[in-house]
Amino acid sequence: MPTSRIPSEGKNQRNRVGKSAIDDLPTHLTPHNTDDQTLVDRWLAELSSKRYSAATIKSYRQALQPFLAYCYEQHTELCHITRQQVSDFLIRRLDVDKISKSSSQYELTVLRQLYKWLIAQQLMTLNPTTTIRLKRAPRPLPTLLDIDVLSQLLDQAAPEDSHEARLWIRDKAMLELLYGSGLRVGELVGLNMSDIDKSQRLLRVLGKGGKTRIVPIGEKAWQALINYLPHRSLWVEEQDPAVFVSERYGTRISTRTVQLRIKLQAKRAGIAQDLYPHLLRHCFASHILSDSGDLRGVQELLGHSDISTTQIYTHLDFGHLSQVYDKAHPRSRR
Repeated sequence: MPTSRIPSEGKNQRNRVGKSAIDDLPTHLTPHNTDDQTLVDRWLAELSSKRYSAATIKSYRQALQPFLAYCYEQHTELCHITRQQVSDFLIRRLDVDKISKSSSQYELTVLRQLYKWLIAQQLMTLNPTTTIRLKRAPRPLPTLLDIDVLSQLLDQAAPEDSHEARLWIRDKAMLELLYGSGLRVGELVGLNMSDIDKSQRLLRVLGKGGKTRIVPIGEKAWQALINYLPHRSLWVEEQDPAVFVSERYGTRISTRTVQLRIKLQAKRAGIAQDLYPHLLRHCFASHILSDSGDLRGVQELLGHSDISTTQIYTHLDFGHLSQVYDKAHPRSRR
């Protein structure tokens, strides 16, 4: 039978290398306590009502299946599990199932959130995950595009073919917003017309966990958006509220389509490097931080709940740090 897996997000896949006897079962056949599964279903339904994405809900559900199977194996209900049992479970996942450290950390994170909810529901008094800490695997630094390469992508001429030229107008608006406002691809495709504040040139963005933030629209992104909107008006069907729609169907464009269109436009521009939506977000963060040095501001623009997530970009521009040092430190001047 196939091994159940935690679904990948973007380029960072949570791979499972090994498996135990219980984990070898498909999710729908994994033995578990029915009451425990009911509690998990209630929690995920509440998250769904808070506008968590379907992909996140699916990922959480699959991440919890090995733990539910472990509780069943231990003859212990979810609400009666101990800290030691949670610790033993995570050790087994690493040593027996051979999952990666990042996958183990993800499962622990999901468990923490579930137990916080169980406590809020007054089904438990103590959270068995609070004092458990896993050593995090080092996060790779994101690859960046040179500003000249970005200009090569964004400033390329429109195709001669009229149909492709119309699609380029839409694609350019998407590219400019991904780089100019630092959007995630899910945030881009989720934009509605009501999210655009034309008077202030601002976007209301629905980010991870249903969190909303306001981001500015740069001059070039604004112009690209204005150029695209008349085409959208011709394509849109049934009053679809989406900003970016398919020319063929007139409905909200898919994440996969955005990914493919970026690769197509990169190839048309003669760029050999692999381009994907999140790379443009990385470039946005790095370039803003490089010129401003305002880590908190970049955190707000990106919608990061934890500044440690934003701090990865502080390692990407040592030249800027050297200039700051040379200008500011009294012992730097010769």
